[in-house]
Amino acid sequence: MARYPGLILLLTGAIAATGFAPLDLFPLTLLGLAILLWLVHEARTIRAALWRGWMFGVGHFAVNGNWIQHAFDFQDKMPPQLGYIAVVVLALYLAIYPMMAAGVAWRLASPRAVGDAATPPGGSYVLVFGAAWIATEWLRATMFTGYAWNPIGVVWLPLLGIAQIAALIGTYALSGVTVVLAGALVLLGGRRWRMPAATVAAIAIAALVAWQEPPPAPDGPAAPRVRVVQPNIGQERMGDGDFEPKLLAAMIAQSGQPQSYPRLVVWPEGAVNYFLEDGYPRDWYWKGQPADTRAAIASVLGPRDMALVGSTALEFDSRGELANIGNTIYAVGPDGSLGPKRYDKAHLVPYGEYLPLRDLLAPLGIARLVQGEIDYLPGPGPRSLAVPGFGKVGMQICYEIIFSGQVVDRANRPDILFNPSNDSWFGRWGPPQHLAQARMRAVEEGLPILRSTPTGISAVIDAQGRLLASVPHQTAGAAEVPLPRPLPPTLFSRVGNAMALLVAALLLLLAIAIRRRER
Repeated sequence: MARYPGLILLLTGAIAATGFAPLDLFPLTLLGLAILLWLVHEARTIRAALWRGWMFGVGHFAVNGNWIQHAFDFQDKMPPQLGYIAVVVLALYLAIYPMMAAGVAWRLASPRAVGDAATPPGGSYVLVFGAAWIATEWLRATMFTGYAWNPIGVVWLPLLGIAQIAALIGTYALSGVTVVLAGALVLLGGRRWRMPAATVAAIAIAALVAWQEPPPAPDGPAAPRVRVVQPNIGQERMGDGDFEPKLLAAMIAQSGQPQSYPRLVVWPEGAVNYFLEDGYPRDWYWKGQPADTRAAIASVLGPRDMALVGSTALEFDSRGELANIGNTIYAVGPDGSLGPKRYDKAHLVPYGEYLPLRDLLAPLGIARLVQGEIDYLPGPGPRSLAVPGFGKVGMQICYEIIFSGQVVDRANRPDILFNPSNDSWFGRWGPPQHLAQARMRAVEEGLPILRSTPTGISAVIDAQGRLLASVPHQTAGAAEVPLPRPLPPTLFSRVGNAMALLVAALLLLLAIAIRRRER
């Protein structure tokens, strides 16, 4: 037994976090999970098992969320040093979820829970741990508006064949399968071969079943193309007096010129810092008239082109008082007109776009990270907007794309997803991790994704999660490719996260069967 299991698991959790982008050292994630399973099994009491799971989680989420600190560098109302405290406090909370998984697995399936200290961990213990991990990861993505960043299943993107299993069962269930695979390493250490062999075979079969090649995109001289734009103007420039016109000019410069083929030009979240809608009280247009801004956007569009741009929408009450502010996507046509519908972000970032418990926290000097005193209000949820010439486009702004099973209007399935974002807040680790999670949504839903950010990483992702084109981090540029095609609806796109429940239940039933056979 390890002499200092808590310290070992704190370090192990940190090492396991290197399996995510940008390092992609996924074998270390498997090794870290294997050590977790072994040391939780070795715990003498339920309290010790909970403590070990929690320590693993603290190390894991402290490294996993280190990029959050960088957001505080752009907040003048709070010191940047508070960002380091925020990372640690968040890790202390998120560690509760692996702690619960460890406690459930130890209590229900570890031989030590019934005083049999001599028995090594068996297949039933590994399966229960996998099922518990699925349940607690889903809870982490749901409780208190949810924090779904980097489920364990995302580490498989470097091995895209295994990542395709998410098209069948989703990312949370794939995380549980990953825990079972890590447990198979523990069993191999005890020279138990049957369950590890069965686990590898099941993963290989599932990967083969899940694999589908998307239909090729039409690439003739008149075939539609998509162009994702990245100006490389970050959050640190917002204090400049000429920030708004420079950003708009940079977006226009990277949007190219009309061509013989139709183009869908997409801009990042918040790329237009001028209001685009008519009808607001006159004083709100001090930055410029909306017709002029729309005309500037339309200047780079041909007669069959369309642009999707991120901006801010306002709503006023009958007295002319501001009642609502939305983080919005507009469709702009070649004549400068706005589409009949817009998309307002539904899953807002707590402490970013709104301040929870404002009456309590604001007097303490705590502010939200996005500038301004008025909280954003959420939109109605996933929507598909018809964009002439390009089909139905689903919208997911920035943070929304990380929520597995919540990104598509299932009653009106889109042909493609658009994920404008502003990753310039999040240093070097945040953008590649955010991109990875967008790729997992493409796999799950069988839909291509267009991703445009101010400073990167902007990309066109096909329906298998592959990068068709990208613009590197902190680089100005654009990527233009033929409009990618969707796959038929995947099993996960039909069933959603009920698949996580089904896989967890299956693992528990297998655990019961193995336990009875062992007895």
